[in-house]
Amino acid sequence: MPGMSGTGSATSTGVTGDEDAADDESAGKLDVSGGGMAEGGMADGGPPGCNNALIGVLRDFHETHPDFERDQVGEDYGIVGPLLGDDDKPVYAGGSSGTTTDQASFDQWFRDVDGVNLALPIKVTLAPEGDDSYVFDDRYFFPADDEGFGNEGRDHNYHFTVEIHASFEYRGGEVFTFRGDDDLFTYVNGHLGIDLGGVHLPLTRTIDMDAVADEFGLEIGNNYSLDFFFAERHSTLSNFRIETSIQCFTPVG
Repeated sequence: MPGMSGTGSATSTGVTGDEDAADDESAGKLDVSGGGMAEGGMADGGPPGCNNALIGVLRDFHETHPDFERDQVGEDYGIVGPLLGDDDKPVYAGGSSGTTTDQASFDQWFRDVDGVNLALPIKVTLAPEGDDSYVFDDRYFFPADDEGFGNEGRDHNYHFTVEIHASFEYRGGEVFTFRGDDDLFTYVNGHLGIDLGGVHLPLTRTIDMDAVADEFGLEIGNNYSLDFFFAERHSTLSNFRIETSIQCFTPVG
């Protein structure tokens, strides 16, 4: 994301948000960790295979991709539709401020395309906090440094996406918060709960599962999908923070 100013507001029932700027540094790697529970550790009461690690795919891009390092920057809500596609990918809807090029270019963000991107596995481990929440926080989030196509002459690799699919048991009272830049789309049970599209300063949004339960079709005691799509598309900052009271995630796919 560029150094720029902006404002934000919640765009979905049960979703709240604010914004602030980032100024700290910490090292991000393809196996990134917030500390806490050991790899494969299971939270209390979780099913086998359930832990505090989010497993996914990082795709590295050249900076010359038409959706990266664009002159047009800013918040861009409505890049994706309100429901996840049948292939468990976001459905392109155009957006509101022109930070993307077209559907063909966007569809490459979260799909393997020879010559366009390189896929690498990534694991984001959340650290347990004293208030029964789990956190990963990196205000200098560059897990693709010197990976994939490399840094392309820059200090860091600013051109990558992250795709994560997991499931969780809805017990009541759970929240899921993301703070960062650039684009972030999070779906719960196939419904868009966080829409932070665009190239912008760090923004924060929270999904209150109880508040969206009726709209998203959630019932206590059942398992539901959480699908997470992130893009870093522009120098010079990269922020990535997850905080959630969901105790345990099971990798999907």
